[in-house]
Amino acid sequence: MSVVTSVYTQLYNNSMQAGHTLFNLAVTATKPVSHDLYPGVDVASLNIFEKLWMDWYLYWGNPIIATGIMAFLMHEVVYFGRCIPWVIIGHIRYFDQYKLQETKIPTSRQQWECTKMVLKTHFSVELPQIYLFHPMAASVGMKAHELALFFVMEDAWHYFAHRILHHKRLYKHIHKVRMARGGIYHKELQLIDQGFHSMQMHHEFSAPFGLAAEYAHPIEVMVLGLGTVGSPLLWCWLSGGNMHLITMYIWIMLRLFQAIDAHSGYDFPWSLNKILPFWAGADHHDYHHQSFADCYSTSFRWLDALFGTDKKYHAFRSNQRAEKAAKKAGGGKAQ
Repeated sequence: MSVVTSVYTQLYNNSMQAGHTLFNLAVTATKPVSHDLYPGVDVASLNIFEKLWMDWYLYWGNPIIATGIMAFLMHEVVYFGRCIPWVIIGHIRYFDQYKLQETKIPTSRQQWECTKMVLKTHFSVELPQIYLFHPMAASVGMKAHELALFFVMEDAWHYFAHRILHHKRLYKHIHKVRMARGGIYHKELQLIDQGFHSMQMHHEFSAPFGLAAEYAHPIEVMVLGLGTVGSPLLWCWLSGGNMHLITMYIWIMLRLFQAIDAHSGYDFPWSLNKILPFWAGADHHDYHHQSFADCYSTSFRWLDALFGTDKKYHAFRSNQRAEKAAKKAGGGKAQ
């Protein structure tokens, strides 16, 4: 779809030229028409989706604003849309057999408080990151086939940044902080000055659930979010290439699916880590929340294996399997 991909790059570049019509329209707030934003495009030949796409950009009149808002809305729809199935699964007792910590079921109140905090973080921290991501990416280039590499780069960043956040001088101040309720970071900023004594945040839930994937201190969101935003930008800057808007959306959606599923608290026989042994999945990350240590990676297992930060995890899972086998052999119910 030319309107969806290559045309946007043209619009972005044009909007950066001070003497261009699009720039002037944005300054004078005059509503643009199709030939201003899409010169050379035959509107009559567009399908319904391309026309809707064009109408969206015509409505906003500036491709940077239009794309920033679209990307953020897409992020919210995908994030909460992906969380809904996990919320439903949590109310169906049949699936308790696949829950990694089956006795720890999040309450509705916990999930609601988590949702409110996540929304605060989305609007105050992630919105600027998402809004600025595509203009930066468009300037360095990005290709769809590089998505797999972005996962590897993000995973490496997350592993080392995550381990640093678990340092004793940072852990209690950022990674294990319970944010004060009410206001939008007013009390939270007071806590920064007070030293965050006896608080906790992302590790508030030792048995995580989907909605808690982005339940974190704003500093942590910014630091770990650099892996998602910075890895593609760094690679594209080094390698060169052409930015495709759909590639950005696919990348964000895949990262959201990965993060939410890793925090779901469920490990099914059909989970991806059963097909790809090097994929981390919920089984791997759930232990990190349960033990408050080890298993620092997001997507893959190899860095934890390389640096020996998965030994306790393997020992724990091995003991679990042995206990279940013993209870099954004895006719008891495995817990």
